[in-house]
Amino acid sequence: MATPPLAASGMAPGPFAGPQAPQATREVNTASLCRIGQETVQDIVYRTMEIFQLLRNMQLPNGVTYHTGTYQDRLAKLQDHLRQLSILFRKLRLVYDKCNENCGGMDPIPIEQLIPYVEEDGSKNDDRAGPPRFASEERREIAEVNKKLKQKNQQLKQIMDQLRNLIWDINAMLAMRN
Repeated sequence: MATPPLAASGMAPGPFAGPQAPQATREVNTASLCRIGQETVQDIVYRTMEIFQLLRNMQLPNGVTYHTGTYQDRLAKLQDHLRQLSILFRKLRLVYDKCNENCGGMDPIPIEQLIPYVEEDGSKNDDRAGPPRFASEERREIAEVNKKLKQKNQQLKQIMDQLRNLIWDINAMLAMRN
């Protein structure tokens, strides 16, 4: 499994010769590093699934004679997958460290600012209605809506019960008429 060149990101790109040299000097941004990290995680999951598949197919050493060629082949595959898995984890650590390095200077945005909301009076008064107060107001509104919803559901249930009883009575009268 080949790893993409990350020369500009501070990771050792390895020896490049010929036409690959210009590709190694391109700058790798945080978004592409995240994509590489996502692909690496997918590769790790795939390799892990393959390892478990190999382990499931291996026989336990219960004294039964086993073909040594098959055993050696499966053992070699298992060791290769484990080696590739350790390489992928090292690659993921490099990508993670580089992403943290690139994002180190950014100021984290408070989560409350990421949640959009509309104030009822139309004006923005940060002193009066901050995000914590908005959350409690919204919880109260949700509780009120849930209470109203439960009441409506009870009313609908009563209507359905009345209709069921009416239909039962109608069917009973029709059965008596016959």
